[in-house]
Order: sequence, then structure tokens, then C-alpha cells
Amino acid sequence: MALATDVLGIGVPVLVVFGSTSQPHPVPAALTATAVWLGVRACHRRYAPQALGESRGVLPVLRDWLTLLGLLAVARVAVGESSEPVLALLAVSCAPLTTVVCHKGTHRHLTALRREAQSVHRVLVIGEPGAADDVVEHLAARTDHAYVAIGVVPVGDAPLTSGLPVLTRLGSAPPATPDEDWMPVLASAEQLGAELVLVAPGPRFSGERLRRLSWALHDAGLPLAVSPGLTDVALRRIRAATVAGLSLLHIAPPTRYGLHMVAKAALDRAGAALGLLLLAPLYGLVALAVRLDSPGPVLHRQTRVGQHGRTFTMWKFRTMVADAERLRPELTAANEQDGPLFKMRCDPRVTRIGRWLRRSSLDELPQLVNVLRGEMSLVGPRPPLPDEVAQYDDVALRRLTVKPGLTGLWQVSGRSDLSWDESVALDLGYADNWSLGGDLDVIARTFRAVVDGRGAY
Repeated sequence: MALATDVLGIGVPVLVVFGSTSQPHPVPAALTATAVWLGVRACHRRYAPQALGESRGVLPVLRDWLTLLGLLAVARVAVGESSEPVLALLAVSCAPLTTVVCHKGTHRHLTALRREAQSVHRVLVIGEPGAADDVVEHLAARTDHAYVAIGVVPVGDAPLTSGLPVLTRLGSAPPATPDEDWMPVLASAEQLGAELVLVAPGPRFSGERLRRLSWALHDAGLPLAVSPGLTDVALRRIRAATVAGLSLLHIAPPTRYGLHMVAKAALDRAGAALGLLLLAPLYGLVALAVRLDSPGPVLHRQTRVGQHGRTFTMWKFRTMVADAERLRPELTAANEQDGPLFKMRCDPRVTRIGRWLRRSSLDELPQLVNVLRGEMSLVGPRPPLPDEVAQYDDVALRRLTVKPGLTGLWQVSGRSDLSWDESVALDLGYADNWSLGGDLDVIARTFRAVVDGRGAY
């Protein structure tokens, strides 16, 4: 389907545009554009089995398309092709659009399959029981990846809590002969039908012992992966190196300064200014609706905590009755959220128009002023209240290393339906792995989350 989409997405538009506007050589132009587009995509391994359906991102497709334009420009000069440049550009502009649509469809299909434990790789986990249980727990917590643990080979006698099949155990000390390690592992892998062996190394299983096991697994045609124990670190921050025979992973620090942050600030200010300008009529309509629905001010202002613990006044369209803050202590027992957050699905303080504003996220629009002032970003963690921050531990405080956002991973991943731990994990992942491309992806996904309305109350 991916190949057919890419062929039709560029070949047909080029043929139609060139043919309908009497440009020279429509068929050779369509064939050339198709061949170059498929070649670029193939060179970037977009059709590899491990890549198909795994990404729904726009930026890789855009990079491929820009490469296509460069190659076609060189070919145009080399052969003296004389078609109109604007028409030629128009003809190849459908290619990235159809490819992105295909990506989103295949990704959604693949995700649905994996929820049913299909289209996955069967993994045998090896390690000391604590480390092995941790790996199994991480793999089982999400379904947006290709691995499913089907068994464990514990190292040592400590008990396991994962509940997965254990066909053999390895001793705590290195065996007298290496085959006492690899033979039971291979037997377990064969019996369970494992397609990958995943090792969580530790004091009792590392170094030469792990090296010899890797030899045996590779000689048997079974791939091996090693979990270093790091979690929630983006791949682009990891660089492998070998020093004095040691295999090392270099972890780049999170992006906090430099041109990328300048670009983020420029995107924030420009996006906020454009949004305020274009949405001015909508602001007026919402303000009128809030005013007519219930007595009280149109805008609700609240002190929130921003980057590095600095407080600021955040603005929202009022969605509750005017004395909502005074009534909150009476509702404490009805809180449906764990952690320091307070959330209720049927909060009696929310007005009629307020429920609709919350579901559509229109109540958040005045925060574009906060973005324009530099207090918030278009994308970032949820801006917390001071009393929430007072309950943060050292881990949760790391959320404050970046500016809070008008939208973020919390909004496109379920909003109020998320638990406190899930919200913190998303925010920490964003703070540590921020990228401009990731921001653009979140902004694009926000529109779907707003339409869906899941978790908005």
C-alpha cells in the first residue's frame, strides 16, 4: 500500500498537470518523478519492514520531498527540460500529502493490531529478577511498540513478580563452562518461540559472560538486544561509541539554549500574534456567550507557576461560577484525580457554556496573551497552581525546567483521563527530549484532540 500510494501520489498528478497544460513530455516526466521519489524513499529506508507503519510524523516526509525537489532540479538542468517551474512544483506537491495520509492510516492500523497482540516480536527477557521485572513492566505498560515479553530467564534465585513463564534459571556466579549459560537460554527461546533475546545486565550478568552469550545467540541466528536501564531518553540524544574495548552510550543533555530555543521562542511569539489576530471575532463571540450565561467577569485570572518556579497570571475564559474558588474546599472529598491535581467530571461549579468551552478547549485561548508575553509557550507541560507545586517531589519539580504550554503531550494523550504519574511522565519526557519538530507534531495532533474532546472536563 505504501508503494502504491507513493506511485499514484506523484505519477498521476504529474501526468495530469503536464498533460492538461500541454507541457512537454508528460509521460517521461511522470515516470522520472515517480522513480526519483521511490528512490529517495527507499534510500531513507522508508519501505523497510521495521519502518512501515511505525511513524506518523510529517517531518521525515517533508525531508524526503525536499530531497526530491533538489534532485529533480538537477535533472531538469542536466537534460534541458523546459516545463513551467510553477506547474512542475504544483505537480509534485501532492506526493507528500498522500504519503502523510498513508502513514497515518498504516500507523493507526498497526496500533490497533498491537492492542490485540498482533504484529509484534516475541521477546525472551534475561536478567536478575528485579531488572527483568522492570523491563517486562515497561513493555507491558504500552502497546505502541513492537515487543511483547513471552518469558523470563532469571539470573539468581530471587523470586519474580511478572508472572511470565520461567523455563530455566541461570546461576548467580559465572558457570564453569559457557555452554551452561547459553544452552538453557537457547532451549527456552526455542520452546517459547522467541524472536529476540533482551538482556537487562547487572552485577551477576555482564562483561565476558554477556559477551559469550551473544556469540552463542548470534551463531544460532537469534538477535540480541541489551537494555542499559535508561528510560524516556529520545533516540536522537543517544550516541554509541567504543573506547578501549568498552561499548559506551553517550547521552546528550536536553536542549535548553542555542538556536533551537531562539527558533522556539520565535515560533511561539509569531504563532500567538497570528492566533490573536485571526481569532479576534471568535473571542468576541465567546466573551458574549460567557457574559450572557452567568453573572461574573468574562475572563478568569489565576496565579500559575512557570519556568524555574516563576509565578505569572494566566488568563482563561471563565467556565465556572464567579465564586468557584470559595466553593472548592467543600468539594475536596469528591476529587477524582490522584496526586495534587483536583478534577471532577461533573463539577457543579462549571456553567452551561463552560462545559462546552472546556470540551472544545476554547476557554484556553486567552493564554495566547501569556505566550506573546513570553510567560508560556505554545507547547509545554501543563501550567501548575502554586499549591500543587508545594506538593511536588524532586522528580515532579523537573517539569518546571521548561515553560508551560498552551497545549502539550498531556492534551493530546488524554488530558484529565490521565493519572498523576502518567501526566508527570509525559511532562518529564517533554522537558528532557524537547525538539522543534516534536512541538510541530504536538500542535498538529492538538486539533484532533480538541475535536475528539476525550478527557476534557
